[in-house]
Amino acid sequence: MQEASFTNLFKTIMWIIAFYYIFKFLARIFLPVLVKKAVEKAGENFQRQQQYGQDNSWQQTRNNNNDEIIINTANAKKPRETKKVGDYVDYEEID
Repeated sequence: MQEASFTNLFKTIMWIIAFYYIFKFLARIFLPVLVKKAVEKAGENFQRQQQYGQDNSWQQTRNNNNDEIIINTANAKKPRETKKVGDYVDYEEID
C-alpha cells in the first residue's frame, strides 16, 4: 500500500499540466485541418443537393413543355359565405 506524499502529488500535478499543454498544442495543429475538411464536406453535400434539385426541376419543365395550359382551381380562393343566424329585426324606440 502506498502512502500519499508531496512528491507524488507534485508529479501528478505536473503530468496533468503537461497533458494539458500537449493537447492544446496538438489542437492548434490539427483542429483547423479537421474543421476545413468538415466545411468542405458540407459544401460538397450542399452542391450535390442543389445539383439534384436543378436537374429535377429541369426534367419537370422539359416534360411539361407541350402547349397545354393547366389551371388548378382547387386552391382558388372562394368567397366565404356569411353565416345566417337569423332574420334582422329593426327595432323602433317608443316614447
